[in-house]
Amino acid sequence: MCKSNTAGINRPAGKAGTARETERHTHSHAEFRVQAVTIASTMFSCGSVPQFQQVTCYTGQGRGRQTAENEKARIKQPGKDFLCPPALEDLLTQHWKDLQDGFSCKLGLNQILEFQSDELRWTAEKRGLWTLEYKRELTSPLCIAAAQGYTDCLHYLLQHGAHPNLTAGGRAALHEACINSNADCTELLLQHGANPNQLTEDGFSALHLCKTPHSIRCANALMRYGAKVNLHSEEEEEETPLHVAAKHGLFQHAQLYLRYGAQVNCQSCNGETPLGAACNEAQDKDDDDQQEGFLKLCTLLLDYGADVNVVDREQRSPLHKAARNVQHDLVKLLLERGAVINVLDYNGCSPLSNVLQSAVVRQERQPHRVVQMLLNWGSIQVWPQALMKVLVACAAAPKSVEIMFNSYSMVPVTYKWERAIPEEIFQKHQLFYESLFALEHRPRSLQHLCRSVLRKQFGKHCHILLPKLPIPQALKNYMLLEPEGIIY
Repeated sequence: MCKSNTAGINRPAGKAGTARETERHTHSHAEFRVQAVTIASTMFSCGSVPQFQQVTCYTGQGRGRQTAENEKARIKQPGKDFLCPPALEDLLTQHWKDLQDGFSCKLGLNQILEFQSDELRWTAEKRGLWTLEYKRELTSPLCIAAAQGYTDCLHYLLQHGAHPNLTAGGRAALHEACINSNADCTELLLQHGANPNQLTEDGFSALHLCKTPHSIRCANALMRYGAKVNLHSEEEEEETPLHVAAKHGLFQHAQLYLRYGAQVNCQSCNGETPLGAACNEAQDKDDDDQQEGFLKLCTLLLDYGADVNVVDREQRSPLHKAARNVQHDLVKLLLERGAVINVLDYNGCSPLSNVLQSAVVRQERQPHRVVQMLLNWGSIQVWPQALMKVLVACAAAPKSVEIMFNSYSMVPVTYKWERAIPEEIFQKHQLFYESLFALEHRPRSLQHLCRSVLRKQFGKHCHILLPKLPIPQALKNYMLLEPEGIIY
């Protein structure tokens, strides 16, 4: 600190010089009663320790020093340069103050924090008694900042000694960033040495945790920093990131992984391939855009060489799963790519059996269209003696019953059929069931018998040959088992 003093100034000789100096000195006193200038030689940036060089100039009364100190305190006030999660406010405020005083400790930034969540869970005490307690979660400052997307706060922590691979509560900060699709945090952690292949306590890598469309930037960053695209998770399923992308219908993720060499036919511990996983999970995606996304994803996998006939441990093929989920367009895609239509699983069920089992619970997806398609592509029919069971199971889906019944040339109708239909379903679809039960002890029409002969002749090529016949479109629809609402 240096103070200016008028004693060392060389004044001009004589009264004129003295008068001018006195006038200037008086003017200085009047205009600058008190002034204090504080210069911060190094402002806080990216974790550097601020150092202050203070120069105070006194020209009047002694309030300048106090003003400068107030200015210094204002600059040193924490929490002005970046935002941080509320849970870290006290910790980082104190850390910032310590930095201002020239003291920094990494231990505080790497401590494990325990929080009590709103979720309740049962816990067992030593004496065998079960109590209901609030769940306690372990985490770290780095995990909190990464999970909530506070990039500047994350940068501050990393610059001041927070370990990028520190695990708390079974996960590291990189896992938290990917779970919450915080791409900037993911990139920042990788730049500071985060391990892209580190596993969580449950056995998942960061790529396995990229489960939303918004996490594509996280996945891109991970791949650039050396994430293993074929790394199996160490949990029960033992899946690869491509399995995860397929299960969630993430086309861009799957495309990224395949470009980096993902094995398209890699199987999980249950024998499921990414194609099988996509066909299996499409059941919960009722939105048209999501269904279109799964179709696009499966097309991508097939274009990269996915085997359409690989079965899992229960001998279920992708066609079994798509048919059970009543995915019409997906079933058609698999058939066009060479799916075996009559393969049986361990329960002896064909894809046709699977869609019949879902006909009632998934009526909004028009299961009769899948039944019709499979039969036109050459699916084996249900054993005629078991048609009674189909009638009972699919009574509330009369279009599927009609298509199945018309796929046979002749099936005897008995009084037991009428008894098997609940009264409320009969009343709801009365016209159809009256026409069906009217065939008891009666032959089918000549038109139907001709249809059966032609269909038997064309076999598995019905879907190709019947539309090419030079007959009216209405008759083509009839040949292709288009439902009409009555049976004759």
